[in-house]
Amino acid sequence: MTFRLLLGLILPALPLPAQDLPPGIPAAVRASAEPSPIRTWSLPPTRVVWHSEQGVSNAGVLATPGPGQTLMRTERKPCVLTPTDGQPAGVLLDLGVEIHGCVRIIMPNGKNRPTVRARVRFGESVSEAMSELRGEKNARNDHAARDQVVELPWCGSKVVGPSGFRFVRIDAIDEPFGISEVRGLLQMRDAPWVGSFRCSDERLERIWNTGAYTVQLNMQEFLWDGIKRDRLVWTGDMHPEVSTIHAVFGFNEVVPDSLDLVRANTPPTSWMNGISSYSMWWVLIQEDCWRHHGDRAYLEEQKDYLRALLRHLAGFVDDNGRETLDGFRFLDWPTAGNEAAVHEGLQAMLAMTMESGARLMDTLGDGETATLCRDTAARLRRHQPAASGRKSPAALLALAGLRPPSEVAAVLKRDGPSDLSTFYGYYVLEALAKSGDHATALDFIRRYWGGMLDFGATTFWEGFDLEWTKNAARIDELVPPGKKDLHGDFGEHCYIGLRHSLCHGWASGPTAWLSRHVLGVEPLEPGFTRVRVTPRLGGLEWAEGSYPTPHGPIHLRHERRADGSIESRIDAPDGVTVAHADTHPARRDSP
Repeated sequence: MTFRLLLGLILPALPLPAQDLPPGIPAAVRASAEPSPIRTWSLPPTRVVWHSEQGVSNAGVLATPGPGQTLMRTERKPCVLTPTDGQPAGVLLDLGVEIHGCVRIIMPNGKNRPTVRARVRFGESVSEAMSELRGEKNARNDHAARDQVVELPWCGSKVVGPSGFRFVRIDAIDEPFGISEVRGLLQMRDAPWVGSFRCSDERLERIWNTGAYTVQLNMQEFLWDGIKRDRLVWTGDMHPEVSTIHAVFGFNEVVPDSLDLVRANTPPTSWMNGISSYSMWWVLIQEDCWRHHGDRAYLEEQKDYLRALLRHLAGFVDDNGRETLDGFRFLDWPTAGNEAAVHEGLQAMLAMTMESGARLMDTLGDGETATLCRDTAARLRRHQPAASGRKSPAALLALAGLRPPSEVAAVLKRDGPSDLSTFYGYYVLEALAKSGDHATALDFIRRYWGGMLDFGATTFWEGFDLEWTKNAARIDELVPPGKKDLHGDFGEHCYIGLRHSLCHGWASGPTAWLSRHVLGVEPLEPGFTRVRVTPRLGGLEWAEGSYPTPHGPIHLRHERRADGSIESRIDAPDGVTVAHADTHPARRDSP
C-alpha cells in the first residue's frame, strides 16, 4: 500500500468553514473565526529503533497500533520506562517517513497522581533524535523546539510539537511511568496530486514522488522552505517549489498568499528577504503563475508593484551593461562569497527578469515600462562576465541566453553531479535540457537526488554533497563506530551539523523537471489554452503521467519504438489545444 493511499484511508473530516461553525459558538467568535487549510493524519510508529539497555520493558507495543484512546480496562500492556541509578530510561521510535506536525503520547490508566516529567526529542535523523541539545553537533531548538521536557498526565494524553521530524525519543527523567501508545500527527494541506509521473526507471519515479511530498509538507499556512528550521517564506526558495506545485497540484492558494505576504511587507525599493535576487525571483514566479493559470485579475493586482520594482531594478545597470545590485548578493550557498560567480549569476538573473518584466508589462498595457525593461536587457547583454567555472551561474547564463548552452555544457558536466546545490541543481538540469543533453540531466537526478534516498531520506535536503556519503551511516540508523554521521558531521554555511534541514522545498526541482522535460509539457499561452508536448526520454523506454491545467489534467504516455522514435498518446481536456508534439508522430486521442 502506498503512503498516499494510506493517508486517504485515515483522512479525517475537513475543518468547518468559519461561517458553518455550529450555533453553539457565539456569533461574535464565529464572525472572526478563520478555517485552517491544514489537516491532520494520525500515524503510528513503524518500528522501535533503540531503547535503553536497562529500565525499559515491552517497548515493542509502541510499534503496534492501538485504539488511540486511554482505556480504563485493557489487556494491552504499556511500555514502561524506569530510570535507573539516576540515569533516564528512553525509547526511540521511527514513524517511517518525515512529517511536519506533533507527537501524541497516550498514557495508561493508573492511580490518581501528579503528572510525570518526560524529555521528548524530535529528529529528522536518528542521530539528531539521540543528540544533546547544547554542544553536540550543533543541535538546536531554532524555529521549532525539537528537544523539551514536558508534563505527562495520568489517564490522558499529551501533544508535543510541532516540528519537522521522523524520529522521536521519549525518556523518563525522575520516576517510572508507562506509555500506552505514541502517534505522529502529520499536519499539511490536503492538496490532491493531480499531476503524476511513471516511467521505466523506478528510481526516477521515487524521486518525483519524494520531491512532491517534500513540497507538500512545506505547504503550511504559507509556503515555507523548511519544516524544522527556516519555517519562513523565502521568495527565491519558492521558485523551485512553485514549479513543483504547478506540476503536481496545479493552482493552490498557498502560492499567491505567500507571494502577497512578502510583497505587502517589502517596499518595491527594498529587496524581498533582504536579497536582491529574491525580488527578481518574485517577478519570474509571477510570470510562471500567469502562464500556468491565466488569472488576469490576480496579475492586475500586481501591476503597480511590478512597475515600481522593475523600474527600481533597471537602475542597477552601469554604462557598460554590468549589474550593480546591492544588498545581500546571493545565488546559492556553495557560491556564497565567490563574487565572480555571484556576479555571473546576478547578471543573468537581471537579464531574465527584465525580459520577463517586459512581457508582463506588455500584457498589463504598460508599454513605457515594457520598453524600459527591454532596453535594460539589451544593455545587460553588452557585458560578458568573466567565467568563474561554477555550475550554478553557468546554468543561469545559458538560461538567460547570455552564453550558448553548448558553451557552458562542459562546465555543467565536469566531474558529474559535483558542485551542485539542492536549490540551484534545478537550474543546472534546466540548462542541460536547453543544451539538448537530457541523458546527463537524468544521470544527475539519479545519482545526486537518488543519493539522498540511498541513505534513508524520505524528503530532500537543504544541502547535499555526494562526498559526504563516503564511509557514512544511513540517517535512519544508529551511527556505528568508525562511520561518519551523515547528518551531524557535515553541512556548511547556515546548515552546519544537526541544524541542517532534511526537508527543504527548494530541493524538489527534479519533480518539476521530469514533468516539464520527460513528459514534455509546456504552456504556450496563459492558462494552458495552448500547450506544446515535446517528450525527451533520454534513454527511458517509456514514461507516462498527467499534468494539471485550469481545464483539467492532460494525460500522456510516451513509448520508444524499436527504431528509436517515440510514439505518444496525449489526452487533453476541452479548452486545451495541443499545438505541437515532437513525437514522430504524435496523436491526440479524444478524452
